[in-house]
Amino acid sequence: MTLKNYLPLILFLLTILAISCKNTEIHKSTEKPNKPNIVLIYADDLGYGDISPYGGIGLQTPNLDSLASQSIVFRNAYATGATCTPSRYSLLTGNYAWRKKGTGVAKGDESLLIDTMSTTLPSTLKSAGYETGIVGKWHLGLGGSGGPDWNGKITPGPLEIGFDYSYIIPATGDRVPCVFVENHHIVNLDLNDPIKVDYKEKIGDWPTGKENPELLKMKPSQGHDNTIVNGISRIGWMTGGSNALWDDETIAQQLVKKSTDFIELNKNEPFFLYLSTHDIHVPRVPNKMFQGKSGLGPRGDVILQLDWTVGEIMSLLRQQQLLDNTIVIFSSDNGPVLDDGYYDQARELNGAHKPAGEFRGGKYSSLEGGSRIPLIVRWPDGKGKGTISNAMVSQVDFLKSFGRLAGVDKIENDVIDSQDLLDVLLGNDKVGRNSLVQESFEGPLSYVEGTWKYIAPHNGPELVPWGPKIETGFLPKPQLYNLKEDSGESNNLSDKFPEKKEDMAKKLASILKNSFTNKLEVNVEQY
Repeated sequence: MTLKNYLPLILFLLTILAISCKNTEIHKSTEKPNKPNIVLIYADDLGYGDISPYGGIGLQTPNLDSLASQSIVFRNAYATGATCTPSRYSLLTGNYAWRKKGTGVAKGDESLLIDTMSTTLPSTLKSAGYETGIVGKWHLGLGGSGGPDWNGKITPGPLEIGFDYSYIIPATGDRVPCVFVENHHIVNLDLNDPIKVDYKEKIGDWPTGKENPELLKMKPSQGHDNTIVNGISRIGWMTGGSNALWDDETIAQQLVKKSTDFIELNKNEPFFLYLSTHDIHVPRVPNKMFQGKSGLGPRGDVILQLDWTVGEIMSLLRQQQLLDNTIVIFSSDNGPVLDDGYYDQARELNGAHKPAGEFRGGKYSSLEGGSRIPLIVRWPDGKGKGTISNAMVSQVDFLKSFGRLAGVDKIENDVIDSQDLLDVLLGNDKVGRNSLVQESFEGPLSYVEGTWKYIAPHNGPELVPWGPKIETGFLPKPQLYNLKEDSGESNNLSDKFPEKKEDMAKKLASILKNSFTNKLEVNVEQY
């Protein structure tokens, strides 16, 4: 037979091949991109110098050491505030918290602080196909204008601002109610024993630290003398919900369990887990396996517990073969504090340990110790493994940075302060931000630009007034420091460099002028 006789068969086979190739192309074009999972482990009150990757002494944190050896360790990273609520607000919204009234340290029965219509980190990742979950401390309010309905459906909350799943401590461990909330309801609540909460006056007949100190296993050093739960008096009064009360010694284990459940359930899809630990915050009640192990008292013991948490999450990711497609981020919400409301010998047993490292101040402060925090980022492909970055970056930048990583083309205009610093987090950009604002417990008084820092004049107290013995950094005159040469902010250069001082004062005033709505009424003319 001649080639002419085979021509119809050849044409038929070529047609089939072309269709097959076209279908393959269509299949490839509709495949979901391989987006990395994101696990953010957010510590509470952990200082810059509390862990050995940042020069901490006196404590062994092998899991954090191991994570740091596989990661980029950022030496010039900031939370936006020196207290928890503002930092968490900024982390999730991409905006400085002082732009919205009422975002100071939230009460235990505060209504939701984040507008449900606003753009958030979880809603941004959710729009890119991520399953989103929060486990742990919330402290951003729950419910509408009247606050949460503890005995009913607690909404709005995390699910209404972009999370698919939530298992949270409503506020903090030292505030009532001492219960977990899963999605919209209190866990294990018996409606025949309804919860009542009040932050203005005592309710019910449960004993209090003020009236019944003999019932306490941990005595308050200031405040914290209201309703007793598990032998510890808290801020605020509550009654009811006996079956729902948490066990302080097992909070960390419960948060790890819920985190691992979330990871295992969503391991076949891209997921974002925000694991917000509670360990270092008061009251410090470590699990029995950590009690007395640090030599630094309960505060040191709960740092060991935090290190264990990191190890458990990393172990699970390894077991589930997810480490090659998961970004792990470790950071803290603000600087450290020793005595923050309870006699737990944190100060007496601290020894040579320096929780804030080389910096002055700590939690609440306008000084660097208030908001300069650890930031460790592990990339699944080993990018930047074992390196140190001195680029300036803020947690407020997570929204736009991880939004771009997830393939989100457009971030809405309500995100004002977040910058796309993905290249910084990848280790490619060695400079980072040009400037940022730091918020103390009295509002946004500090402005950092490059290596320079300006603190506006403020007539507040020199020490935090309720007992922590932390320098606030407040002075009635302007302060100017060169952080590169003077990281301890000990040499005020405002008189030596008046033009630099005036320039930075004007820039801070410009940032605050049209947006400052926090509790502190600041006259921008003083800047």
